[in-house]
Formats: sequence, C-alpha cells, structure tokens
Amino acid sequence: MAAKAVAPLQVFRFRVEFSQVSLAEDDNGSAMNVCRGAFAECTGLEATMEAKAIKEGGRNYGAAQRAGQTTFATVILKRGIGQSDLWRIFNSVATGMFAPRLKVTITVFDLDGTAALAWQLDRAMPVKYKFADLNARGNEIGIEELHLVHEGLSSIQTNTTLQIA
Repeated sequence: MAAKAVAPLQVFRFRVEFSQVSLAEDDNGSAMNVCRGAFAECTGLEATMEAKAIKEGGRNYGAAQRAGQTTFATVILKRGIGQSDLWRIFNSVATGMFAPRLKVTITVFDLDGTAALAWQLDRAMPVKYKFADLNARGNEIGIEELHLVHEGLSSIQTNTTLQIA
C-alpha cells in the first residue's frame, strides 16, 4: 500500500499563548495565563549548536566534532496594535515590579483548524517592546513588536483547535 502524501504545512495560521511560571526549577504549580492572541509575524524560532573541533594525535583526516553549547535566537512577535497587553508584559519587567518568566506556546494550525505542531519557549523574558512609528501622512496599520529571549526551545504535543470568532 502506498504511503499517503502529506502536504507541506502553511505557516500563516498560528496562535501565541503566554503563561507565567515560577522562577523555581522544580515548580509543580499551575501556570497563570497572561494572554493569548493572533500575531501577524513570528520570527526567531531557531536554535544553533556550536560544534567543538577536537584535534587528536594520529588522526590526520580532519578533527573530531563534538556537540557544544546550544544558543537560541531572540523571538520577535509582531501584530497590529490593539490591546496593551504586550506593553503590560514588557513594562512589568522594565520597571522592576517583578521579573516574570513566561512559558510561551506557539501553535501552528492546518487548513482545517487543527493544531499541526507547537513550539514552546521555556522561561522566556521580554527584552524589547516597539510601538508603531507615527506618521500623519501615512495610511499603514500600526504594528507593535515584542522581543523575547528564552532558555529553551522545544517541540510539544498539542491537540487544540483554532476557534475563529
């Protein structure tokens, strides 16, 4: 029997959810939902592993390669200006009220509205907020940005569906 062909995933249907987690490494408590929403763009879902070259005596045909430290890119979320929840998240850290760490889940949906895959940012922290440039002569939609650094990127299982209001 021939294997069923799988169509490539289209990446224009996704949702981002923020929940606050404890700074404790072994926190078993439930996470507090901060907000969730649709974004126009999400960039920076990437991890880079630095290879370590080890030169061994007697090994004349190239150095042995070993896994080194993994680093993660800054994730940038962009969306049309609406509610001020992104500013509230950033401002809570910037003003020193507290330094919440966030669990950020980015879920990509297929054409049927079923979750196809999800990425999780572990212990994310907002480091930059950008409001749209204001221009009286322009007619563009205002875009706000939130930049997040994080301590881990993982692919997770999800079984949610996209609710369109």
